[in-house]
Amino acid sequence: MARVSEYLRGPEGVKMFRYSMASVVAVIVSVACLAILNGPLGVRAWVASTIATAIATIPSYYLNRSWAWGKDGRSHLLKEVLPFWALAFLGWGISTLCVHVMEDYAKAHGFSHLFRTSTVIVVYVAAFGVLWVAKFIIFNKVMFVNRAPVPVSESMMD
Repeated sequence: MARVSEYLRGPEGVKMFRYSMASVVAVIVSVACLAILNGPLGVRAWVASTIATAIATIPSYYLNRSWAWGKDGRSHLLKEVLPFWALAFLGWGISTLCVHVMEDYAKAHGFSHLFRTSTVIVVYVAAFGVLWVAKFIIFNKVMFVNRAPVPVSESMMD
């Protein structure tokens, strides 16, 4: 436990915490969009998933880049922006396939609209969760590498 505690207080742990919090924001934004679009508005799950992913990727990118990895200034299109969006839409591809299968399954088995929407949301979040750890490694070791480390003395909530 002491090693875990030490890790979490160090620069990598601070990044992991901030990455986690940025992910929480992205999940809240995307799930809210998905629930509204697929629920009351009745938009097909794959279309709602696409729109939700695109909307949530915007705050996710800026929170991860500036807050989690301490990067400021202009974004680099080829080294940061495009890879970030590519990873977001890799997650979208996986989640879209999953929500499409779930929606068809739910319809075929007569699930109520509310239950169908709920299961679509659970599958959407689970599919994105699969890539969560891989994305942290890619951000930390490839995309946002060679950046000034996040000062450990800084409050984790700054």
